[in-house]
Amino acid sequence: MKIYDWHAAPNPRRLHIFLAEKGIKIDLVEVDRENGRPAAWYVEKFPHALVPMLELDDGTCIGEVPAIWRYFEQLQPEPRLLGIEAKDMALVTMWEALARDDGINRVAEVFRNTHPAFVDRALPGSAEPIPQLPELAQRGREGVARFFKKFDTQLSTNTYVVGEHYTVADITTLCVVDFAKRVGIDMPEDCVNLRRWHALVSARPSASA
Repeated sequence: MKIYDWHAAPNPRRLHIFLAEKGIKIDLVEVDRENGRPAAWYVEKFPHALVPMLELDDGTCIGEVPAIWRYFEQLQPEPRLLGIEAKDMALVTMWEALARDDGINRVAEVFRNTHPAFVDRALPGSAEPIPQLPELAQRGREGVARFFKKFDTQLSTNTYVVGEHYTVADITTLCVVDFAKRVGIDMPEDCVNLRRWHALVSARPSASA
C-alpha cells in the first residue's frame, strides 16, 4: 500500500493530517513532474492525473481525498474523524464539503489563474492547455472572502467547525486558511472566531504532518 502525492499541495496535506491524527503511516511516493504536469508514468497508472492517490496492494487505485478518508476510517475507526452518529456524520460531511467547495476551490481559482508556473494549466488534471483568466482569479478572491465570513460565523458558537470535536471539516478548513495565506489572502482581522480556531488546530501535532 502506498500514497502518491505532491507533499506541499493542499489536497495531499488534507490526507497527511488525517493519517497523522489516526497514527497511520504509509509509504509515500512523490510524483515527478514534466513541464509542470504529472509525469507520464503516473498518468499511465492513474489517468485522472490528480494527487493524492492511494494504491492498494492488489493494484486498486483510489483517488479523491474523501474516498481515501472513508477507506481508512473503515479500517481504523478511532479516532472518529468523519462523525460519530447519523446527524453528526451528516453535519461533518456538509461542512467539509463547504470548506472544499467554498474554500479550497476558490483559493485554487486565484492560484491557478495568477501563478506564472500555471500558465496554460488553469485546470487540474488536464493535459490540454487551459489559459489563465483574470476574471476567475477575482471571482476566487470574492469567494474566499465569503468563506472567511461563513466559517467565522459557524465558529462563533462551536469550538471546532462541527461542535466540540475535531473532524475532517477542521482538516479541510485549516488547509483552506493556510493555502489562502500562501497566495496572499490572510484571514480578516475581524474574523476573531476563525482566528481563535486557527490557533487551536494549528497547535495540534498533525498540523505539521
